[in-house]
Amino acid sequence: MKPNSFVDSISGVLAPLADAKRATEMKAYMRGQFEFLGIATPARRKVTAQLIRQEFSPKELIGSARGLWSLPQREYQYVAVDLLAGHWKTLSLTHVADLLALSQIASWWDSVDGLAGVVGDVVKAASHRDRESQRTMDAALEHGEKWVRRIAMLHQLGWRAGTDVSRLFAYALKLSPETDFFIRKAIGWALRDYARHDPEAVRAFLTLTRNQLSSLSLREASKHLGRAAF
Repeated sequence: MKPNSFVDSISGVLAPLADAKRATEMKAYMRGQFEFLGIATPARRKVTAQLIRQEFSPKELIGSARGLWSLPQREYQYVAVDLLAGHWKTLSLTHVADLLALSQIASWWDSVDGLAGVVGDVVKAASHRDRESQRTMDAALEHGEKWVRRIAMLHQLGWRAGTDVSRLFAYALKLSPETDFFIRKAIGWALRDYARHDPEAVRAFLTLTRNQLSSLSLREASKHLGRAAF
């Protein structure tokens, strides 16, 4: 489906569900940063599911996501993330730049973390064919926008045995001097996620780097390791 037609179709099924009271509450929860239609996630996904299941070329997919992103209400960005997540296999490493570009528009954790999952799926799939695929994330780690750096830190979530552990730990140390809450939280989250697969490796890393990582990162990383602090 052409991007403009898809965006119009999504708007057509979401607009009738708008709830002004809920929209006000949702806006307040997001610190007044975004406008909302006021549609709960289950209802949003129910009415958009059939449209999202259609076939898309990579160009149509990226174009549709951009079109949705340009609309003022936050639910449209959520639909864009759902769309990309549902069709990530259509994308390749060449589209990571497009995904990172979206992460820099109306940026906040809710949209950025959804895109991090899509980026991670694309990069992981590419790594099966190209061992150098994660260099795209090495570059992202150096980006001037913190949300792009957060994506780099989080892109291996759920990789388990496929995790490039040396990169995970190197990224955590590279970002450790940063004082931003969302970066520090991402470091801890990424380490905690890998600890589900290899807790001893993460424990050893935290022990060695306890004076380099922030207390927030340490606390988040060690939540399930059986010790209160490092």
